[in-house]
Amino acid sequence: MAKTTLTRRALLKSGAIAAGALAMPSVVRAQSTTEMTMLAWYGQAEPDAVAAFEELHNVKIIPKYYVGGEQMLALLAQSPPGTYDLIHADAEYVQQLVLANFVEKLDPSDYHFDDFYPEFHKFPGHWHNDELYAVISRFGFLGISHNLDAVSVKEASSYDVLWDEKNKDKVGHFDWHLPNLGVLSLRDGNAAPYDIGGDAWALLQETTLSLKPQVRGFYDYGGVLSSLKSGEVTVMPGIGEWITGVLRRDGANVTTTIPEQGGIQFTESFSIGRGSKKADLARKFIQYTSSPEGQFTLANLNVFPAIIPSKVGWERMINEKPEDARHLGMFKGDGNSIDLIRKGRIHIRQLPVQQDLADWNDFWSAYKST
Repeated sequence: MAKTTLTRRALLKSGAIAAGALAMPSVVRAQSTTEMTMLAWYGQAEPDAVAAFEELHNVKIIPKYYVGGEQMLALLAQSPPGTYDLIHADAEYVQQLVLANFVEKLDPSDYHFDDFYPEFHKFPGHWHNDELYAVISRFGFLGISHNLDAVSVKEASSYDVLWDEKNKDKVGHFDWHLPNLGVLSLRDGNAAPYDIGGDAWALLQETTLSLKPQVRGFYDYGGVLSSLKSGEVTVMPGIGEWITGVLRRDGANVTTTIPEQGGIQFTESFSIGRGSKKADLARKFIQYTSSPEGQFTLANLNVFPAIIPSKVGWERMINEKPEDARHLGMFKGDGNSIDLIRKGRIHIRQLPVQQDLADWNDFWSAYKST
């Protein structure tokens, strides 16, 4: 995208050299603002997320929002290099970005990894051939989200609650196969929920189909929020605090429980788009998001709250937003989110390893239509 900074030549042509600049200083400042493009999930370029960075660097971030990794990849494939300066992606898609040559290599020394918990210094998927291509911004856990008036934490400690007769016609699905099939794979006892052979894949399909009589419906982001809030559904597998945290802001009596069979971790990250002419500015943005101030901002986005990898960010959350920190698992001691990871109860969300992604997508489509 062309810069909007006025050049001397342009001013000469307009006949508005120094006098015009002095007469309209606010216009000149507005015209000197640099635009930077971002391809992202919704919310990542809204004012609560980027206003501080924009003001600091006199930049305006122009977002293109997508829904789902497949749509993100399709948009990049259809766009010339340099179209997007920043790319916000789920970790499981970063390797596809690298293999398709959609993102630039990053210098690890540019970012605040020393401030991160060790689990995120070399996060799987963000590196390729020992080279860095994405920096984690925030993450969260997926298990069972439920209305506490209908389903207790104890009941939600097993995915078996989904088949409880009292929840018939009260189970909802966020309409995306990866998180739903991931947690149901854990329920089947698969230690690596996305790396399963033919027999386990057949069993997972059978398990999922057996749940259908309990299911009220399939929902997008807004539908998940409204259905849980209204009580239309009381329990949902494969979602987490990114939903229940938003609902609690509105006074809903909901929470997310990670069952004993384990939970799934989603992970968000930022990369620099291949061919970006604003690569230096994009690097500064990723530096900001990995800084303590940027991390605190990301933990509290209006679109939904999430866990952050920054130890300093955790301290600030504990001190300034203790209730939110507790719900997100950002507290000290046993049972916090890092503890769950270290105990092996959390599994990183991946693309299927032994099946094609299309196989999972096709099954999910068939499941919805049965």
